[in-house]
Amino acid sequence: MKLTKIEPKFIKKNNPRIGLITLASDFRIEKDFNNIIFGKNIDLYCNRINCYNPLTNETLKKMASDIPEVAKNILPDQKLDCVAYGCTSGTIAVGYQSIFEKINISKPNTKVTTPITSAINALKILKINKISIFTPYTDEINQSVINFFKKEKIEISELSYFDIASDLDIGKVDPQYLFDVLSKQDLTKSDVLFVSCTALPVLSIIDDLEKKIGKIVLSSNQTLIWDTLKQINYDNKVEGYGNLFKS
Repeated sequence: MKLTKIEPKFIKKNNPRIGLITLASDFRIEKDFNNIIFGKNIDLYCNRINCYNPLTNETLKKMASDIPEVAKNILPDQKLDCVAYGCTSGTIAVGYQSIFEKINISKPNTKVTTPITSAINALKILKINKISIFTPYTDEINQSVINFFKKEKIEISELSYFDIASDLDIGKVDPQYLFDVLSKQDLTKSDVLFVSCTALPVLSIIDDLEKKIGKIVLSSNQTLIWDTLKQINYDNKVEGYGNLFKS
């Protein structure tokens, strides 16, 4: 038998690489990322992080210890352009700087974005500081959300919530029911409705919701994806997912 060795030829330039850290129990976030970046020259690589239920500030903090290992196992030893940490309340509990440092242990010199910091960036771009909030969380987590926005000098007119303690149950909320609930929120004193939590099925209803209520709607996944695209310098238009992408 003849053996022939052939030298491989490797590509010289990669597409921008996004690493996504998602909760092990999250049904939604990967779908939302893929719906927006489908057909674009962007590569998405995901890994899941252990999630402890019920969701409390303490269990959210506990989750963070796994971040370096989870980040390390997204294309090991390869460079990522940006890592998106897919937990809104988890970022608030742990703090953005801690998450940034933990990711950069495994992925040095990597940009990092999170749902809540991307929401703040979106509000700054839109020049808005009066908002209403909707969450699926318990009151304990809601109080942390409120305090976070207050520290950022954002005025909260109203907060409504489902009081769900399990991330798995959050992901099972019916999108049409969510649309009906959100469309009835009192936004007379707010310029924006922010819907928190990466597990809620919000992204697909944002366009129709904005048309119905006549206000800008932001969600955790929407702002996270928007900010991630900014971090990798993607400038092309994104249609169908809210006015934020037109800003």
